[in-house]
Amino acid sequence: MAKTVPSSTDPNGGSPRRGFGGLRVLSFESRLAADTARLIRKAGGVPIEAPALQEVPIGRNEEAFAFATELLAGHVDVVIFTTGVGTRGLFKAMETTAPREDLIAALSRVATVARGPKPVAVLREIGVPVTVKAAEPNTWREVVTAIEESPQAITMKGARVAVQEYGASNRALVDELESRGAIVTAVPVYRWALPEDLFPLLDGARQVIDRTADVLLFTSASQARNLVTVLGERGLETAFREALPEVVVASVGPVCSETLASLGFDVDVEPETHKLGSLIARTAEVAGEMLIERRSRLRESRPVTTAARATTPTTTDVNDSPFMKACRGEPTDYTPVWLMRQAGRYMQEYREVRSRISFLELCKKPDLAAEVTVHAARRIDADAAIIFSDILLIVEPMGLGLDYVHGDGPSISRVVRAARDVDRLLEVEPEESLSFVFEAIRRTRAELEEHIPLLGFSGAPFTLASYIVEGGGSRNYTLTKSLMYQDEGAWHAMMSLIARAVTKYLCAQVQAGAQALQLFDSWVGCLSPGDYERYVLPHTKAVLEGLPTDVPVIHFGSDTATLLDLCVQAGSSVLGVDHRVAIGDVFERFPGVAVQGNLDPVVLFTNPDIVREHAKRLLDEVGGRPGHIFNLGHGVLPATPVDNVIALIDAVHELSSRG
Repeated sequence: MAKTVPSSTDPNGGSPRRGFGGLRVLSFESRLAADTARLIRKAGGVPIEAPALQEVPIGRNEEAFAFATELLAGHVDVVIFTTGVGTRGLFKAMETTAPREDLIAALSRVATVARGPKPVAVLREIGVPVTVKAAEPNTWREVVTAIEESPQAITMKGARVAVQEYGASNRALVDELESRGAIVTAVPVYRWALPEDLFPLLDGARQVIDRTADVLLFTSASQARNLVTVLGERGLETAFREALPEVVVASVGPVCSETLASLGFDVDVEPETHKLGSLIARTAEVAGEMLIERRSRLRESRPVTTAARATTPTTTDVNDSPFMKACRGEPTDYTPVWLMRQAGRYMQEYREVRSRISFLELCKKPDLAAEVTVHAARRIDADAAIIFSDILLIVEPMGLGLDYVHGDGPSISRVVRAARDVDRLLEVEPEESLSFVFEAIRRTRAELEEHIPLLGFSGAPFTLASYIVEGGGSRNYTLTKSLMYQDEGAWHAMMSLIARAVTKYLCAQVQAGAQALQLFDSWVGCLSPGDYERYVLPHTKAVLEGLPTDVPVIHFGSDTATLLDLCVQAGSSVLGVDHRVAIGDVFERFPGVAVQGNLDPVVLFTNPDIVREHAKRLLDEVGGRPGHIFNLGHGVLPATPVDNVIALIDAVHELSSRG
């Protein structure tokens, strides 16, 4: 029996959820793959396309030719049309041997049965009268019932019945007709085969196994059969079935649901109207709450395991923690490790929260921001937590609109393009306009273990300026650089205002309870050293000089291999580097500077053995120098397997242990 939850409203009495809310939806659709992905995105989900079928037309269709001959000769009493595509395909095949008008005339003399609205529509288009229409939900049972209860009193005993098949033979229908004395002939039009390229299907299955998928969307019974076949052939079926209780299984209708049940899949969602759009809309309404309830129950029923720390903390003083010591360049018992975006979409628990509210709402709810921050640090056993927030929150108080209308991608309205736009920017008073961030820090600090440092953060002036000018992300930063080059006065005025806001914002985070800070300059790598020195360095330096001297600050930028000297010149306790530079060379170039980095995030898509190998290689390159904080070269990517993240933390702790 397919199950749904009765309401799409927030369990706490709030407004209805916003669709999937970032849940990752695995679709097995082939023919309508693009449309399915589009509808999933429109409903707020992240589509994972894993086609499970390939439609293979029957070349010289001898069965169709033989059926046409028998039909024209008057040797057929009932024809059952099961699909719209199959009905059209059958006519196309028969028309190669007989005129269409003769076929229509012959069909007009027999009982024609349509399983659902699609074959009805095709038959009417062709001009064939429909004798019997099966009722919803259009399974083989409704077909048999419709024939038996037809006003035309169709008798099955001795009747010659042709069944247009759709991909796979419906043995249940054939057996039921034959049990009533019918003489049944199957007329195939096309066959469902496995896709030639199985990689997307296998990749989708592995995402279920790795717990990075949330919803399975089945639109035909054959998809389920092929999926199970491939899982069995590749030795993945056991691991896949073990993961099934942690996802929502959605089926387009009863035929598909029956097949899924026979294969051991519990169907959670089946829409009342058996159409693709209805399936996605209904699943988007209920999947989030289902996952929250189900996964919470599963977590309560099993012990929580985390990576084993190489050295048990001997102090509750956060300033004596390995992370804080490394920031100061002091020796540590093992290399501390945390990850940028360690609280993010790669975690099931985060996606569950996001299914209820938007990204911006999550940032502005201190209790939930604290919850996801603390949970992530505990789940992977990181040596530091970073407050869940966003670098762009500070632009709203400047008088600029901020939204995340395309998934988690930011969009800024009222952009800055000229001096007159700079003039309307507002000075920011963070204590008033960003109080929710500071409350989240206070709550997180109260819940977090005493020995785990909490990082606050902000975007750096250039990265914030580029968003403000471009209105979002950019490939070439054409608008940003144009303003910078053409109106240097307006540029520096804007950068100075941003720098003042960032300085006050970060200082307030420290006052709220953050022990360390990170300044993200994600887009600064688009600049040449000369441009950085002229247009950016003074403002970044002003921020760093305005922060408390006893609070470690990590200065991180992407694609900054040519800018590292200038980044060090800007000043900070720790230099964060991406995975495009050799970390050993960075230590050599800047003796006495602590360094954070810099494993390629894509390594985490492999397996624990390869993750461990790369972690060891990086640690060997550092050579046990004091002042190293292990991190990625950028943030954790959304589909990263959590088990690989935990394996990385475990490997760093173990391999770097100096106890």
